[in-house]
Amino acid sequence: MKVTAFVGSARKKHTYYAVERFMHTLQSLGNIEYEIVSLSDCRLNICKGCKQCLDRGEERCSLKDDRDLLIEKMNHSDGVVFASPNYSFNVSGFMKIFLDRLGYIFHRPRYFGKTFTGIVVEGIYGGKKIMEYFDFIGKGLGFNVVNSCCLNSLEPMTEKDQKKFNSIIDRQSKKFYRELVKKSYPVPGFFDLMVFRMARTSIGLTLDESWRDYTYYRENGWFKSGYYYPAPLNPVKKLTGIFFDLLFTRIYGKKASGKQVKPA
Repeated sequence: MKVTAFVGSARKKHTYYAVERFMHTLQSLGNIEYEIVSLSDCRLNICKGCKQCLDRGEERCSLKDDRDLLIEKMNHSDGVVFASPNYSFNVSGFMKIFLDRLGYIFHRPRYFGKTFTGIVVEGIYGGKKIMEYFDFIGKGLGFNVVNSCCLNSLEPMTEKDQKKFNSIIDRQSKKFYRELVKKSYPVPGFFDLMVFRMARTSIGLTLDESWRDYTYYRENGWFKSGYYYPAPLNPVKKLTGIFFDLLFTRIYGKKASGKQVKPA
C-alpha cells in the first residue's frame, strides 16, 4: 500500500521529523511504501481566483506548475497525510497555497475509501483549530478521516518532551494504519446525506452540460444514486434522503427556469 505525506514546512526539522517517524512506524506494522513531499520544493503558484477549474474543469487552470503532479500522487495513494507547523495560528503558507489549488475537488470529491490524517506541530497554542481544519479538509475531499494530532515542539525540547512527541506520533500512525487496511466505505451520517443531496439537487437544477460540476455528477451517476458511493441506507435514512431531495428541489427549483449563464 502507498502513503504520501505533504509537508508544509521549509525546515526539515520538527514537522518533517514527525512525518518520518509516522512513516517508519507504519512500515513496522505492514507492507507500506511511502513518499514524503516537501511543498517548499515544489512549484506552486498562488490561485488567482479565476474559477476556471470550478466552472470549466481543472485542466483549464492557467497556472502551469506542479499542481497536477501532486494531485497524481494523491490519486495513486491509499493514504494521504497533510503536515504543517502552526504559523500565525494556521497552516503554513506553503500548505495553504496547496489547499487553495485543490479547491475544485471540494466541488467534485473523489478520494472515497482512502485514508487521511493531519499532523500539526506547534510551539505553544492554536493547534487544535488547525487539527479541526485538516479534518474538515480531509472529509471534504472524500477521505476516511483519522482525526488529526497536534505535537508540541517548544524549544529547547527536553528528553521528556521528545518522548511525549514520539509517543503521540506513534499512536497516530497506528490509528491511521488500522483505518488504512480496512479500505472501508463508511455509512453516511445525516449531515453527510444532507450535503450530498443538496449539492446534487442544486447542480442538477441550476447548471447544465456546459458546467464541469454537472458533467462530473452525471459521469459518476450521482444524479440517480443514494450517495457518492454504494452505501446501505436504512429506511429512516432513505426517507430522510427523499425529504432532502424535496426540500432542496423547492429551494433551488426557483432558479431552474433560468439556469446560470454558461461559463466563459
